[in-house]
Amino acid sequence: MYPKKELAQLIISGCHQFGIETVVISPGSRNAPLTIGFVNHPSIKTLSVVDERCAAFFALGIAQQTQKPVAILCTSGSALLNYYPAIAEAFYSNIPLIVLSTDRPKHLIDIGDGQTIRQENVFENHVLFSANLVESDRFKTKNAQLFGEALQLAISQKGPVHVNIPFDEPLYEVTDELQKFHFPHISMSSLDNNHIDYEYFAKIWNTASKKMILVGVNYPDEKLHHLMDLYADDESVLILTETTSNLHHEKAINSIDQLIFSLNDEEFESLRPEVLITFGGMIVSKKIKSFLRKYTPNHHWNIDEKKATNTFFCLSEFIQINPTDFFAHFNTLVSNTTSDYQSKWLKIRDEKRIKHTEFLSTLIHSDFKVFEQVLASIPENSQLQISNSAIIRYAQLFTISSTLNVFCNRGTSGIDGSTSTAIGAAFGSKKRTVFITGDLSFFYDSNGLWNKNIPKNFRIILINNSGGGIFKIIPGPKSTNVLDYFETPHCLTAEHLAKMFEFEYLKAFSTETVQESLISFYNSSEKPKILEIFTPSNENSHILSQYFKFIQ
Repeated sequence: MYPKKELAQLIISGCHQFGIETVVISPGSRNAPLTIGFVNHPSIKTLSVVDERCAAFFALGIAQQTQKPVAILCTSGSALLNYYPAIAEAFYSNIPLIVLSTDRPKHLIDIGDGQTIRQENVFENHVLFSANLVESDRFKTKNAQLFGEALQLAISQKGPVHVNIPFDEPLYEVTDELQKFHFPHISMSSLDNNHIDYEYFAKIWNTASKKMILVGVNYPDEKLHHLMDLYADDESVLILTETTSNLHHEKAINSIDQLIFSLNDEEFESLRPEVLITFGGMIVSKKIKSFLRKYTPNHHWNIDEKKATNTFFCLSEFIQINPTDFFAHFNTLVSNTTSDYQSKWLKIRDEKRIKHTEFLSTLIHSDFKVFEQVLASIPENSQLQISNSAIIRYAQLFTISSTLNVFCNRGTSGIDGSTSTAIGAAFGSKKRTVFITGDLSFFYDSNGLWNKNIPKNFRIILINNSGGGIFKIIPGPKSTNVLDYFETPHCLTAEHLAKMFEFEYLKAFSTETVQESLISFYNSSEKPKILEIFTPSNENSHILSQYFKFIQ
């Protein structure tokens, strides 16, 4: 059973031909032709999620894990606008999303007809391509060209595209046959090593005695991991990794703020690199941003397939290629340099780590103590999803098991779809997925639990400190008389949500009860689980301040 509408058949045929395996559908009437067609296609998996914002983040989570494009489909009107936060995240995180919005025909827009808005190009600032199709035989070739180009761009450039599809009534007529359409091949320029002057870069690199490699958000890549070993063995190279980099080495500095928080001007000057290489996505640490903006390197090379990121306002070279391909060639030209740069800062790192352990050994129940317990408890080879704000910043202060794959929506750094993304990632990867979240992020995206596709091995650890704890940590908000409008204190708990959405629910209020709860939390079950850990709101910021003083 397929839609009778030829335009709908073109969309379904195109998705199949370009390898779109999953479509997340939100209910409606205007999208009925596509809903009918996708659900009945034998090679396309369809998933139903009611809330469009949650649906888009859920799809983003699947695409994040599979590294394949996922389509999202909605009806006309304001439904489409709810996709925007996830589209922006996909744009900045290089995640392929195919946004399919159905629409009224043009003659019904802005005349007072129901459920209509101006849908064409509505996401133009945050998509790779916008295609506005027309339901007419005269536009059949043009429709195929536009849709094919949109799909090719999403796949090759790894990002979101928006295709707006108007349907006139009737919407529910069906046929037994699905046509096959021809989609013109659009030539996409490809990059290779030939455009890069490796000799030039190697000459600069090999004569510098202080070199820094800073890695942001990075999908787990075993080949890249091995390529970095060469630099860990070079005395002149310091490797700085973030929690989301998914790169681990005993000679890397993985807790950047722990190292540099209390440095003075003389120490910062000593840390200043002559050459800085950056790759990967957004950087969490504000401290490293401030440092490199003030103490600028002589050379900053950013390596990325798509676009240059001048985070530190000192970019000298944009090397447009996949980082793995760059280092595979570059490594054949570099040589080790005698220097005390690495050993000096690794010694300081080790001293900070000892103080870190000492501080935690006497710490009372708090956000910080909970992170120590939770991160140590996560079973090996799990996928770890982390929400934004204070949660990702706490995670940055700990060494996380190299067996875990770590993800966080750092494209826009928003709290709005963290839960839905984690659920999508759990569905897409099939691995045991642990999601650590704060209370505001969790309750903000509570509709994300309204999803029948949540795996049984999905685990949520909810740290509830009764408000936006980040606003007690960062300077500024608490110096005003409107802290409640920043922090938004509340008395909410997840207990009744857990019951409504059929999660097993556990709660803890102390170091002892947290430890007891974690013992059975990861055991197999017939339902996903939530562990809600309540922490003292007024103590957390004070403890964090004490921590940074202690490790000086």
